[in-house]
Amino acid sequence: MPSLCSVQLLLCVGEFFGNSPEAEAEWEAYKSGAKKAPIHTYILGAASQETVKYFPNSDGCELAENITSLGRRGIFTGASGLQIAYVSGREAQHEPAPSHCFTSKDITALAAPLLSNSKFRGVDVLLTSQWPRGVWQYGNSPETDTKFCGVSSIADLADKLKPRYHFAGLEAVHYERLPYRNHVVLQENAQHVSRFIALATVNNPAKKKYLYAFNIVPMKSMDPAELVKQPQDVTENPYRKPMKDGKKEKPPPSMTGAEEEPAPQFFFDLGQNKPQHQQRQGRKRQTDGDRPNYPKQPRRPPQPTGPCWFCLASPEVEKHLVISIGTHCYMALAKGSLTPDHVLLLPIGHYQSVVDLASEVVEEMEKYKSAIKKFCKSRGQRCIMFERNYRSQHLQLQVVPVSMEKCSTEDIKEAFMTQAEEQQMELMEIPAHTDLKQIAPPGTPYFYVELDTGEKLFYRIKKNFPLQFGREVLASEALLNIPMRADWRECKCTKEEEEDQAKQMRSDFEPFDFALDD
Repeated sequence: MPSLCSVQLLLCVGEFFGNSPEAEAEWEAYKSGAKKAPIHTYILGAASQETVKYFPNSDGCELAENITSLGRRGIFTGASGLQIAYVSGREAQHEPAPSHCFTSKDITALAAPLLSNSKFRGVDVLLTSQWPRGVWQYGNSPETDTKFCGVSSIADLADKLKPRYHFAGLEAVHYERLPYRNHVVLQENAQHVSRFIALATVNNPAKKKYLYAFNIVPMKSMDPAELVKQPQDVTENPYRKPMKDGKKEKPPPSMTGAEEEPAPQFFFDLGQNKPQHQQRQGRKRQTDGDRPNYPKQPRRPPQPTGPCWFCLASPEVEKHLVISIGTHCYMALAKGSLTPDHVLLLPIGHYQSVVDLASEVVEEMEKYKSAIKKFCKSRGQRCIMFERNYRSQHLQLQVVPVSMEKCSTEDIKEAFMTQAEEQQMELMEIPAHTDLKQIAPPGTPYFYVELDTGEKLFYRIKKNFPLQFGREVLASEALLNIPMRADWRECKCTKEEEEDQAKQMRSDFEPFDFALDD
């Protein structure tokens, strides 16, 4: 931690004043000049009725030597050009607002002058007493009950002001959220990331972090390219809800009163290769000790217009290739596989691509991805996944293991990039936490690769895309060195050979198959 002499500024969020007699006596010493703060200290205004007495002016004033109250809201600009925006207190529940609360008028008065400037890119620091509502979305979770945590007005302010650092303290817990981006990848120009840090109470019994030391160069003095650099762990903006076709998502059926249509469930005897399709009834099932309590089922996905080789209910599905079946997804051996453990992850219902998946299907797809990654890692392999949403009817997420000894992640990335350049395709890197729905709305043809590190490579398909591109790269001499297996039609086996391969894969994957536990 830097020494006090190297610290230029101290910013305090949360409640600055204590209620004990000792705390009040100590403050009197600062007011009288018997004690002096060693560095310039700026504090937010009152956040409770009990502490209003310490603030003679709600618009801010000097309280003691080197200790200044910033006031209810405003912009503070340091000598170096560092721009600090702040909002003190709690959101008012009624008008007129108490002196320890802020109103929507305060938020507007703070944001409007900044946003009216066409060159505004964001503020360096935002200080608020209260948390922004929903800041934990898409990121790591705080160690506190989020049910009543934070307010939407602060979330909206943070979204508009784009602070590089946002500090808050009223929840009295430490929480350092993963950095989040302020732009939509491939749709908007790159912008700087924001970091939200909540601090615990000073000298709290649990010894949670209450002090955060950091160096910051004012945004106005930074090289633009340096400013917009994206860290590895950056996530989506927690305050922006994903949109579908430019329209807000409809509320779930439970909010509209519409009846839900039950989804088909599949029970498959993997030992005997005997699939069964059971349509659950729409009425509520009564349960007792002998009957399972089935969860409420989601709305049924769109149905194919013709025969589909991958809908599990379809007679065209080659069910002897199935490895595992969950509630919404299943895993199967790839037809004409590159390697014996080359598999597909597929939705049970009919979905065109990853960006079309319902939330409950996405959730289970992620569980399968996590399971297959653990499986590959146990065998000393990297797990490479890719999807081609072009001239395909049903989502197929290809999963191809590659030996860690033979190929590094950089080797694999370089192989994809090099082959894309040779075919005059711009394969772009996108951050690990990027949601494809934000850069490829439903109906968009695309190809994407997910590396074992979570990094993703994305290409928006225009025309004449080589259908075997993913296989060709992995089969190349630089990676698996089996170029003769690039086309799946050249790798066909007999049904008996496929059954043996599937049986072996099923047995190997069994320790990692969460669907068996369910």
